[in-house]
Amino acid sequence: MAERLLTLRELNRATLARQLLLERKRLSPKAVIERLVGLQAQWPSAPYVGVWTRTTGFRRSALERELASGAVVKATVMRGTLHLVTPRDYAILRAAMSETNFPWESSQAKLLEPSVRALADGRSVTAAEGVAHVEREHGLTGIHARRAWGAARLRAHLVHHHETALWDARPAARFVPLEEPEPHDPTEARAEMFRRYLAAFGPASRRDIVAWSMMHVPEVQRALDRLEPLRRFRDEHGRELLDLPRAPLPGNDAPAPVRFLPKWDNVLLAFSDRTRVLPEPYRKKVIGMNGDVSQTFLVDGFVAGTWRVETGRVRIEPFAPLAPSVRREVEEEAGRLEAFLT
Repeated sequence: MAERLLTLRELNRATLARQLLLERKRLSPKAVIERLVGLQAQWPSAPYVGVWTRTTGFRRSALERELASGAVVKATVMRGTLHLVTPRDYAILRAAMSETNFPWESSQAKLLEPSVRALADGRSVTAAEGVAHVEREHGLTGIHARRAWGAARLRAHLVHHHETALWDARPAARFVPLEEPEPHDPTEARAEMFRRYLAAFGPASRRDIVAWSMMHVPEVQRALDRLEPLRRFRDEHGRELLDLPRAPLPGNDAPAPVRFLPKWDNVLLAFSDRTRVLPEPYRKKVIGMNGDVSQTFLVDGFVAGTWRVETGRVRIEPFAPLAPSVRREVEEEAGRLEAFLT
């Protein structure tokens, strides 16, 4: 059977549906975080906006309770970046990323792991304390000590203290030991990781999966082989796209309401080809040379501008003139966001 071609708008609508950006759902923050395989958390308030824009009835205190209870943790996972994830997903993701060339898999990180784990036994540790420990106990200095601490901390499963993920987070990073994660077979864990990726971001190409996971293609392909049978499509450029059986594929005419996205939202970062949500002419306006990703808003499913908060008001900066009816919709959604932020 010939592979079905999916247009850009069909890919856009499929992604938005899976990202809860076509229709808000009444879900807990934990449920949203699991569904999206984590929420980017470099900017403390970003995950809160990310949950708000996808759900109904969300209050910031709900996420803060889950953080305080340990139902959600702030940890380094995909692409070496900070995400909010559940402990169950943390175990899967870290097992999936084992047997790779990530820094925490180095021989030095494995050597330092017990010492760093013991340092944080029963207490939180600051980065300065961690580096000083590595210098004192292991004779490393300068950048070598800082890098060794960073890799060993990840190897030892020290995650960020929940207070660093609160809406009004303390600026200094503190780390606490997470209970040793449940062991998983690495290839099986990768298969589960990619199944969850396709459920949240598919249909997607192998290059998209590599961009999201920062894993090598052989590691990716061996895991994908465990997921067969997969649906296969082609995009308008002829690239093969993979997807889960029976995953939603709304029509290209499905209505896409205005949505506001936080900094570093994964829907803008989880693909090699980001044009399914971020038009190429706007890419450099949204994603800086330093990797910073602006707060954006979507019109008809695609990034149409950025937003910022100024004197308590949400200010929009469209990349092109908006039709009067569209501008009203954007301003109404901006008003709802203001009410959430204050």
